[in-house]
Amino acid sequence: MVPDSDETTGQRLASIRERLARGMDRREFLRTLVASGYTLGLAQFLGVEDFLSSPDGEVPVVTALVRADPDDPWSMETRTRSVPAAWYDRVSKAFEYNELLAQSTITGYLGSAVVPGSYSDESASITVEVSVNPAQMREALERITDGVSINFEAIRNLDNLEEDRSVLEPRLARADSNPAIPAGYACETADSMATLGPALYDPEGQERYFSTAEHAFGRSDAPEGELVTLPFSDGSRVELGTVVGSYPVADVATIEPLGAYQPSSTIEGKARYEITGQYTRFGLADLVARGEPLWKVGALTGETSGDIQGIDAVSCVTSSICRRGQLRWGEETDMTDGDSGSVSFHADPEGDDNSVLIAGFNNARTWWPGQSYVWGIAAYHLTEQHGYHF
Repeated sequence: MVPDSDETTGQRLASIRERLARGMDRREFLRTLVASGYTLGLAQFLGVEDFLSSPDGEVPVVTALVRADPDDPWSMETRTRSVPAAWYDRVSKAFEYNELLAQSTITGYLGSAVVPGSYSDESASITVEVSVNPAQMREALERITDGVSINFEAIRNLDNLEEDRSVLEPRLARADSNPAIPAGYACETADSMATLGPALYDPEGQERYFSTAEHAFGRSDAPEGELVTLPFSDGSRVELGTVVGSYPVADVATIEPLGAYQPSSTIEGKARYEITGQYTRFGLADLVARGEPLWKVGALTGETSGDIQGIDAVSCVTSSICRRGQLRWGEETDMTDGDSGSVSFHADPEGDDNSVLIAGFNNARTWWPGQSYVWGIAAYHLTEQHGYHF
């Protein structure tokens, strides 16, 4: 976050430039950035020259992790974009205040999300879900989020609501000779059906795994070792792999391949989409600022698209555990039972045709009145918390 100050971002950058010209070394430069409100991680990624190369009134942000070599999933590097400094300041404040809300013990808080404004507006707001009259919380919350607009949404009587469970025919993979299975098709556990996600990569062991939603394994407290099967359109099926990692808060399971079939960095929808990386938190904020939608391919509802409704979201609505780093997008009609485990994505602006960057998993949808979106863990948060990347 850039701290409150009468000094503008441009003035701070100019001051840093002047000190650099007088002989500031790299270590002092990094300390100065932190003191000026810029994240140390950003400076380390970009370096002194990259950070100072942007024109006055703009700052660079890391928007994506992408493959330097499209065929090498371990060759990840950062991609940056210059954004208006005033917009960056406001969105950064919203991220920090949203985290303060998540850490608060205010009675009635059910969740919140950051909604960046457009670049021309240079604004950001926070949507807050509460189980009480918003007027009872407004004063307390506005003290925490000084200077950032808050939109309240009351949610009540969740225990009495029922989901509309639509019945649709699943999309099944073809039993052909290609051993690399694209995401977007149905997979099965002992408890239910879900959507097969793209390959997840573990940089530490340079392993690749199939992926899907952890809740597809029912009430099992530890689904490690459980079998995942892949049904084919001709009626046959194969044992795809066994669960080796389960993350109930993130709602993600990793599956180690058993036989010839292997995870793929592709998604089978209206086209064959090739995954080249994933968006960061500010990469998602950039998409919101430019009015760019997301897409997904689910095993039941197929390919749909919709606008991003909130990022860096916290959800405490459906359980006693608050889920952090959530992404909200689209409408509740974009997802139904069996779509869990699919991913949201957007075209890679610097990639070839049908190249995409992953935004996050799709794990649930709203079913309560007054709200309508799909939500699940964002790719950047999964990487931060568990190390996996797409």
